[in-house]
Amino acid sequence: MINETYDRGGKVLIPAFAVGRSQEMMLVLEEAMREGDIPEMPVHLDGMIWEATAIHTTYPEYLRDDLRDRIFHDDENPFLADQFNHIDGGEEERREVADGSPCIVLSTSGMVTGGPIMSWLRHVGGEEESTLTFVGYQAQGTLGRRIQNGWDEIPINDRESGGRRGGNTLTLDMEVETVDGFSGHADRQGLENFVKTMNPRPEKVLCVHGDESSTQDLSSALYHDYNMRTFAPKNLETFRFV
Repeated sequence: MINETYDRGGKVLIPAFAVGRSQEMMLVLEEAMREGDIPEMPVHLDGMIWEATAIHTTYPEYLRDDLRDRIFHDDENPFLADQFNHIDGGEEERREVADGSPCIVLSTSGMVTGGPIMSWLRHVGGEEESTLTFVGYQAQGTLGRRIQNGWDEIPINDRESGGRRGGNTLTLDMEVETVDGFSGHADRQGLENFVKTMNPRPEKVLCVHGDESSTQDLSSALYHDYNMRTFAPKNLETFRFV
């Protein structure tokens, strides 16, 4: 997908969570360029990604062994590769990047709910040769989910429009792709296996942090499979732990 976008002369725009997902994408992109799988090109980091990455670099002892060895022993910190550029000049710098040659942009927010990603959509969203690539889960009700589902007319509010009063609508002409496999969460089978192997097994399980239908389905499955009391709490519902 990156190669095809590069050949078209476009830019790859990746909405990403600042902590964890962005650093994983940085490692994947740095390795792909080093191995020659994709052309070398600038990777611009916007939002809080640079600050979060600095913390990863400061504490390499908490990273996986091969990555820690590269930082400690080989002096080849992939997070400091020449391809990575911190966007710190605001709107003017974004405009210059958007008007420039093919590149990759990692920007918050990961679910397109605000932040600098909205500015990038304004600059690049109308380019047919560019690609918007989702690498993280898009929750129900988010703009990211709507774009995934085919929305090509998206609202831009007054704050995202540079402070002007009223709202605007942006037409997305860029390609929209989803790359699965970067999730930071266990899937349903993984969660069920986790409960299955707990010893002692809990008497009650509260299923939270998920789409309503998925949370209720998991709650029901745990109840039927393991004969335990399960709950899928609704917003503002209260449980007392004693």
